[in-house]
Amino acid sequence: MTPTPENAATPPTPGRSRNMAAIKRRDTKPERAIRSLLHAAGKRYRVDVRVQVEGARPRPDIAFTRARVAVFVDGCFWHCCPHHGRQPEVNGGYWGPKLERNVARDRAADEALAAAGWTVVRVWEHEDPETATRRIIAVLDDVAPAT
Repeated sequence: MTPTPENAATPPTPGRSRNMAAIKRRDTKPERAIRSLLHAAGKRYRVDVRVQVEGARPRPDIAFTRARVAVFVDGCFWHCCPHHGRQPEVNGGYWGPKLERNVARDRAADEALAAAGWTVVRVWEHEDPETATRRIIAVLDDVAPAT
């Protein structure tokens, strides 16, 4: 572990670190609900697959590789939802920059994917899964090649 300057924010306690490590990165309840609805609609996709693009290494929650559509189901806290995201009151010097880096990484992934010809769909965890699924299917229908 590299030493931190004395004025740097302190990282979470070991107990908090254990709690954070237990938070799922994939297969969250909103993600599973959307995947189930997509599957029921006959849409086939890949889950948590790394997309090779220049300038980033994104792992969309749901990837339609042939159509080049990447879907991210973002948590309101971790990705600073404008409606539900909030800054933690405890240890704000640690959490504020951490959450800002998450948002910056999201924007970098969006830009890298778009530059590589992918369409990015971002869904908030609080969105109705059926509405989100209809939005994803509409995007897929727009980018699908005419046969």
